[in-house]
Amino acid sequence: MITGQRSVRPELMDDPEVSYGELETALRELGTINRWLGGHRTTRIGVARLTHHLPVDTVITVLDLGAGGTNLSAILRPLHRRFAVTALDINPRIGEFAKQYGHASEVVVGSAHALSYPDRSFDIVHASLFLHHCTDAEAKWLLQEAIRIARVGVVINELQRHFFALAGIALLTTLLGRSAIVRHDAPLSVRRGFTRRELAALSPRAPINVTLSWRWAFRWCLCLSPLQQGADG
Repeated sequence: MITGQRSVRPELMDDPEVSYGELETALRELGTINRWLGGHRTTRIGVARLTHHLPVDTVITVLDLGAGGTNLSAILRPLHRRFAVTALDINPRIGEFAKQYGHASEVVVGSAHALSYPDRSFDIVHASLFLHHCTDAEAKWLLQEAIRIARVGVVINELQRHFFALAGIALLTTLLGRSAIVRHDAPLSVRRGFTRRELAALSPRAPINVTLSWRWAFRWCLCLSPLQQGADG
């Protein structure tokens, strides 16, 4: 386990001045890393857990917060359900990337820290590798807003702050990484990740169900749902 506090150093990905070319290379590389290291599977597990009780012909609406280069529509395809994904990201270049590669039914340029959606606007609110870009106070507020907006529940896919995770991603990106952004940001993302206790402490209190499970490789799958939905663990 990595001791000490979460890192607060900024990631290059968060710089709005990053060129589209650099960003595209980084997002494509991060997509490959997430696919091979269990990130996509973690999201599918969370979404399936919260939606298994819905009729099979239901169109499930999903708000993807801080979407980045996440192709959530493709990631969820193996669940054989109908999803309508709205990708939200503050960086217009990321929005351009998402539109170019057809990553969502709708792409919205906007801040996840200023959500103006009405209560129960989407079935699922999802965030993959976004919470670690937030301070603890921002993350706590974001989870409260997410559960307000979600009809069915919230799925958070995040990194575990752990020594072996840091050593592994640093070695992988040093040897195989083509993107300078990824070589810098990937190890830093682990340092900005969470322990189980930290992530649980950020979760909203009752009346909701909270399910927090560990997934390979060094991922947390946090599911939040209203008590009446009865999400299982």
